[in-house]
Amino acid sequence: MSILKIARLGHPILQKIASQVDDYGDPEIKKIISDMIETLEDVGGIGLAAPQVHVSKRIVIFFVPESRIEDEKDQVELTIMINPEIRPLNDKINRDWEACLSIPNLMGAVERYSHIKYSWFDANGKYFEREASGYHARVVQHECDHLDGKLYPFRITDLSMFGFQEEINSNIELLERGRIVSSDNKMLRNPNA
Repeated sequence: MSILKIARLGHPILQKIASQVDDYGDPEIKKIISDMIETLEDVGGIGLAAPQVHVSKRIVIFFVPESRIEDEKDQVELTIMINPEIRPLNDKINRDWEACLSIPNLMGAVERYSHIKYSWFDANGKYFEREASGYHARVVQHECDHLDGKLYPFRITDLSMFGFQEEINSNIELLERGRIVSSDNKMLRNPNA
């Protein structure tokens, strides 16, 4: 197993659409997955997509940390997804803060579907489906975006909600004070702010 180098914003591999995995039993695919797990543990992340480690394949690993679990059903152990697909289950959109290993020290408020169904194959080629909402849905969408050459800043609609983590974390109340939160939890700019 090896710890892999993380591709950062600006590297062309992060802008490519990743290739499907055709042979789940390929030893090279199993090695990539093993190395991705070791890399994720080393950097202390929540999710990692193969393009982030310079491999243009449709592979994602992620988990939902205990600190983000609102309900026991939200608990998600480390999941290995090959060729994942996502389908929104409603039109409700939530905006929340995101960060990324490929964009160190920055964060931004990103709009995502609040409730999704996603499917994938595991490393043995077994098919799975799962519904997700809240943080779980956000993580899956964020990681799968990497497979389509998209990084979270591409989805930011209000650039005043994008910046260095240290600055945002120390000024979060000031940043959000100028926003109205609607009934669907979507932050909107307050015209009176």
